[in-house]
Amino acid sequence: MRDFFTKFRKSESGATLVEYGIALILAIIVGGTALITLAGGVNTNLSDACDVTGDVAQIGSAACDA
Repeated sequence: MRDFFTKFRKSESGATLVEYGIALILAIIVGGTALITLAGGVNTNLSDACDVTGDVAQIGSAACDA
């Protein structure tokens, strides 16, 4: 078991794995932050669109008040 960790530490695959892990964590943080930041604006825009149309688009199953 000790030899495995020694070889893993010395090989380049260990460093590559760590780099991919850091990149994945960074992508998750950036994506989550963008989603949280944009969510309020999207909700406001959709609400404004429903107010302007006055529920005219109620022909389908998706009404603004749902």
